Amino acid sequence: MELTVQGQRAYAYTGGKPFDPALPCVVFVHGALNDHSVWTLLARWCAHHGYSAMAVDQPGHGRSGGPPLDSVEALADWTLALLDAAGAPRMAAVVGHSMGSLIALEVAARAPLRVDRLVMVGTAYPMKVSDALLSTARDAPLKAIDMVNAFSLSSLANKPSYPGPGMWLHGASRALMRRLQRTQTGTNLFHHDFSVCDRYARGMEAAAAVNCPVHFVLGRQDQMTSPKVTRDLGTALKARIHTLDCGHAIMQEQPEGMLQALVAALA
Repeated sequence: MELTVQGQRAYAYTGGKPFDPALPCVVFVHGALNDHSVWTLLARWCAHHGYSAMAVDQPGHGRSGGPPLDSVEALADWTLALLDAAGAPRMAAVVGHSMGSLIALEVAARAPLRVDRLVMVGTAYPMKVSDALLSTARDAPLKAIDMVNAFSLSSLANKPSYPGPGMWLHGASRALMRRLQRTQTGTNLFHHDFSVCDRYARGMEAAAAVNCPVHFVLGRQDQMTSPKVTRDLGTALKARIHTLDCGHAIMQEQPEGMLQALVAALA
């Protein structure tokens, strides 16, 4: 589905069914140097089980136009504007991965009457990025992509599974990141996205404004957003924790476990 949001083209994948604003809506928000495609399994399940699904491409990512936005707060406002453009008055859930989990948190804080569930996947707060990784993303982004893929997957020999049998998880993730980095010619998108994560400082303030049930889905072997760093935020949000045996790329490594956690969150 294509919409016009803040004067720019915006794209959302709707799970293989036309978007119906009368149905409860589940919004999926991707992480750094990703796009809607990381959510296809979950968006399709929602679209075929009584929900409208919107897996968004953030500005400057994938099929959405415009420059990438410079803060979690601006991205949350953009997400709410996209929902307005789609005519979706209320969300059954807002689901975000990594950087997208911070955006989802801000959405739930800014529009508490519109959000029934908040699902934060592979999250942490603060989501600080090491100086070494930030500088590598700035100076040698292809090298940083390889580093992040090594950190994000818990094994060099992950069972091929997502988005279909036989997929090579490391290679597919690397190809997606390289394509997004290459197509955003005006900005070093990887360094931009990491900087957005690193700068975000409103997590506890946002948590105080959230009034819906919250679920965390965490990878036990996550080296990018360690489950240890979620403790204070999880306590503030009274979050229910789902822990899966995987790294940071939870949707790719544990697609069935991630789907079960989402179904539990929506129940």
